[in-house]
This record gives sequence, C-alpha cells and structure tokens, in this order.
Amino acid sequence: MGQKIKLFDTNIDNLSVKETIDFVKKTIADKKQIHEQGVNAYKIVAMQSDAGLRKSVQQADLIQADGQAVIWASKILGRPLKERIAGIDLMQDLVEMAHENNYKIFFFGAREEVVKKVVENYSKKYDANLIAGYRNGYFNKDDEAKIARQISDSQAQLLFVGISSPMQEFFLDHYRNMFPNVYFMMGVGGSFDVISGKVKRAPKWMQKSGLEWFFRFLQEPGRMWKRYLVTNSKFIWLVVKKRISGCNS
Repeated sequence: MGQKIKLFDTNIDNLSVKETIDFVKKTIADKKQIHEQGVNAYKIVAMQSDAGLRKSVQQADLIQADGQAVIWASKILGRPLKERIAGIDLMQDLVEMAHENNYKIFFFGAREEVVKKVVENYSKKYDANLIAGYRNGYFNKDDEAKIARQISDSQAQLLFVGISSPMQEFFLDHYRNMFPNVYFMMGVGGSFDVISGKVKRAPKWMQKSGLEWFFRFLQEPGRMWKRYLVTNSKFIWLVVKKRISGCNS
C-alpha cells in the first residue's frame, strides 16, 4: 500500500489522493474491506488522553492526514507526508467512483433533513440507484445494533458515517464485522452539512493555506471556539515538544 509515516505514535499512510482512490478501487474490486480514518489536529490531541479513540484509530486499515496542520507537523518533524487527504474531498471522489462502477452507498449521520438532502443531491447529480439507504445520526446506545443491521441489510459497498468524533470511530470499529459486504467505510464528521448546503465550505485559498478551521469557526464561534482555538494550541505544543526532544514518532 505504500510507506507509512509514524507521527504522534500513529502510522499514517503516505499516499496521494490519486493513490488513495486507486487503492480503494482495487480493494473493492477484490472484495476486501477497508476502514479509513482521517486524523487532524483535533483528533491527534484527543488521542493523547482518550485510549479508546487511540485504539480505534490505530486499528484502522488506512490512516490519513485530514488536516493541513498534520502535513505541516510532518514537515517540521522531518517526516513529510505527500499531501492532505481531506475527508470531504475523498468522499466526493469516492461517490463519483461508486457511480461509475455501479456500487451502492449508505449514508449514516447528521439530522434527518440534512442526510435526506445529501441523498437527494447525489441522486440528482448521479443516479438514485447509487443510494443503498440512509439514516440520521440521532440515536440511543440501544439503537446501535439495529442501525448496524440496517446498514448490513442494505447491501451497500460503501459506508459514510457523519456523526461526531469519537462516536463515529467507536461505531465503525465496533460494528465493522457486521458489514461483510461493505468494502469501504469512513467517518466524515460534518461533511454532510456541507454537501447538503447547510454549512458553507471555506474558499480554496483558505483550504490550501490551512485556514479552513478558521472559516468553520467564524460560522459557529459559540460551538467551535474550544475545539479549534484550545485544541490547536495544544497541537502546536505537541509538535514543539516532539521537535525539542528530537523524537518524531
């Protein structure tokens, strides 16, 4: 699959976007299963104190840098990654790939009106046959097994889960064995909100300059200030400590 770069005790796959798409296509064609995990500054900081999250991420089959800060850190620590694999962009590319290869997708997460709009948008852009099923992301712990069964019964080959971290990581890690016909699965966080049109995505120049988080913060400062401002400061300190100690793992 290619070289892995160890950063913050996590082996991150050093693949380009094209290499990732090609790898996923081959894996699905071979009827093997991939659980993809994206890591950004927020998740890496959370993994330092959350053993359950750390385990669920490190057990994934494909771990990628879904955050420009991780790319910068890899360069500062002397182990450069090729490029950022933004979860929302990867999802968009894989939806198109699924359409071209007659695969079906299950969308799980967000509010009912949001995930329904995601399904409507993709059905219009591609084809309604693309949709294996969908389910909103509001549920009780007792509902999880039922939801997993619904996904399994849908006969989807791809699964996108848009619920908050670390819930999406725990769900996929715990239930992946119930999805023998789901060959690719990944958590996409708040991507459904963007695809549905509920939330605007940052302009390209902000994405490339690592300011996408700031654009998101400006839209919902009351909810996002701690996640971004506090967590980003902790991430910078993690990088500084690694740099000073000369340890890039």
